Amino acid sequence: MGSLLEQLLRNLGWTSSLPLLRLFDVGLVLILTYMLLVIIGERRTLWMVRGLIILMLASALSGVLGLTLLTFVLEKLVIGSAVAMAFILQAEFRRLLEQLGRGEMLQLFYPYKRTTPKPDSVIDEIVDAVKELSQNRTGALLILETDRPVDERDFSVPGVRINAEVSKELLQTIFQTSTLLHDGAVFIRGSRVVSAGVILPISDRTASRQLGTRHRAAMGITERVENCVCVVVSEETGSISLAERGNLNRPLTSSKLRELLSERFSPSVDPEAVAPLRNLGRQIGTRLRGLPSRFLKSPTSREKK
Repeated sequence: MGSLLEQLLRNLGWTSSLPLLRLFDVGLVLILTYMLLVIIGERRTLWMVRGLIILMLASALSGVLGLTLLTFVLEKLVIGSAVAMAFILQAEFRRLLEQLGRGEMLQLFYPYKRTTPKPDSVIDEIVDAVKELSQNRTGALLILETDRPVDERDFSVPGVRINAEVSKELLQTIFQTSTLLHDGAVFIRGSRVVSAGVILPISDRTASRQLGTRHRAAMGITERVENCVCVVVSEETGSISLAERGNLNRPLTSSKLRELLSERFSPSVDPEAVAPLRNLGRQIGTRLRGLPSRFLKSPTSREKK
């Protein structure tokens, strides 16, 4: 495509525009790289993307230097790494395609606002409620939003709005079999119970017969939505499970659940690492603003220094 544009510009006599075309090409690559870094929120995944970018740069540099064998090896490594990352980052790519399909182009250039990590008091309320429900063998399903806002359109039925502070008593009351909302899930964002009676998509994966509908729903929503975890209490056995990215961690004790939730909701992402190009732009802008003052200084003042 680039050669066709260059040929067209030469035919029109606009050879002076060729450097601008190359700059435009580089700019598009930088924009695409920025979008990928914004979409990906976890630090470990960011390092993987940066490693792939380094491989691509090394492949391009070896091609410029004429290192044929090294270029061949690096190109194969880039292709293999890209295919592997397509599987690893399938949730991020899915969100990218969804936003493109919805026409939400501008949102791709802004990092998601991170939710405030849950204070220990909120985790204690959740764990205490789950412990009581487990001892009474009362079935329960809780969706806990993690590092990015959950799109409620991913739920089969969004449920009934509650918008109340998380408390042990509220959670126990919702899941009592005499209430109308006990069959659905409770959606928790930060320290607020957003809604109850939420119906979730069921996982299509083959699972043990010991797992009920709540477990399959927890697996289904965490397969579809990566930025949430689900706590499940079995109605039959009272066992506690934690679902994340389609995988169930079970059975758990209440102390182990508290430990896992504390680790999961501790601040682990550096917001400055999510948008490195924006930070680089800020640094360049700050230095450029300081250049005029440096040049305007008189030579005598420099000598005094």
